[in-house]
Amino acid sequence: MTRTTRTTRMTRTKKTGIKARGGRAAVIGALGLASVALATGPAFAKGGVDVKAPHTAQAGKAFTVTAHGDDDASSYLRICLENRSGGKAWHQVTCGAIAERGTEAKVTARVKAAHRGTQQYRAVAYGLLGPNDHHPVRQRTSAPVAVNVR
Repeated sequence: MTRTTRTTRMTRTKKTGIKARGGRAAVIGALGLASVALATGPAFAKGGVDVKAPHTAQAGKAFTVTAHGDDDASSYLRICLENRSGGKAWHQVTCGAIAERGTEAKVTARVKAAHRGTQQYRAVAYGLLGPNDHHPVRQRTSAPVAVNVR
């Protein structure tokens, strides 16, 4: 009878020890995974897009809107200008040439305002896999710039 009790106790001790080791391994693994996730989390691609336009313009007169930007997340980059007036949808005005990584992409548009009011312009950076890529991916969008047409 004493022997059976000892065997039962030994078995219980062994099971508890295995469970404790498995729990420790799970905790250590979870902490390691969390530290790796935190270390790689804030690694954002560097880049930005800026657009410049005059604050005011006269109706019927042409003015220049320029944009430039870069982004090291894609091999090739193209900057496009979009505009809207009266809170409507954004419409593409023009796009610049495709630039390779490490060089700044640029676009310039000569715009003639036909009517009075406020027009907004923004620049959009599209990433491409190659110079002939037909499926660009939107990488960044600049803040809109307002032009008051008088």
